[in-house]
Amino acid sequence: MYFAKEMLDAQKILEGLGHEALIPCDTHECIENPDLNMDMEHCMNTEIDLSCFNKVAESEAIVALNYPKNNIRGYVGGATLMEIGLARYLSKKIFLLYDPPAEEDLRYALEIKLTKPIILHGNLANIGIN
Repeated sequence: MYFAKEMLDAQKILEGLGHEALIPCDTHECIENPDLNMDMEHCMNTEIDLSCFNKVAESEAIVALNYPKNNIRGYVGGATLMEIGLARYLSKKIFLLYDPPAEEDLRYALEIKLTKPIILHGNLANIGIN
């Protein structure tokens, strides 16, 4: 949820392109209180993981907003990695906004690459051509 604001921006863009775009149920709350994403009580009470997994299952595809973070280009966090894994298992399309991170920068970069993500090269409109 580090990129909660960017999720709202992406949702608007995708909806403007004619897609239905689901985002985590606590996105607005995380913008108002960025510490919520690390608040175990909040995460347990909202069962945010199950909520997000259900959204993956309902969707045709997922888009990971893998902006740079912690000096890692194409960063993917643990929760997003789990959603990517679920999407792969459910045979959903997987889009990454940017190239996945290098294996020397993120120990599970290989696992991300194995899911065969479609790279959008920073442009959500590229979803329409894939």
